[in-house]
Amino acid sequence: MRWGEAVGRRVERPVWFDLRGDLGAGKSVLARAIARGAGVEAPMPSPTFNLVFRYDTRRGTRVWHLDLYRLTAEDQVWELGWQDLGSGDEIVLLEWPERARSLLPPDRWVVRLDPHPSDPLLRMVSGEPCGDAPPVPEPGRDDG
Repeated sequence: MRWGEAVGRRVERPVWFDLRGDLGAGKSVLARAIARGAGVEAPMPSPTFNLVFRYDTRRGTRVWHLDLYRLTAEDQVWELGWQDLGSGDEIVLLEWPERARSLLPPDRWVVRLDPHPSDPLLRMVSGEPCGDAPPVPEPGRDDG
């Protein structure tokens, strides 16, 4: 969570995060941490049933949190305002990006959350930049 908050505070915008992992892996928990770091103060329910939430911060950053789990076809993302995502001072947090595979932007972070092999309550977080994604703080380094 500290790393997510550091990312939200310091990452260059616009930035897009594909959050990948099994059900219950902690994708929404990480999304909330990034959003808090970016300045979101409002409660952040899971977007599983609403599909998309938008948060505007006092700092001028807009955070989009989407969950595509319930979509059955890629082209359904257009109904969510897909074409307007990820410009200006925005952070896009996308759960279940596999549902929009061919429509994902080329410049983004793919973040994977997996159970820790020795403790199922812990998560291992790994990230890989795609294209020209902006740098993010390394986990465990200067998370404060």
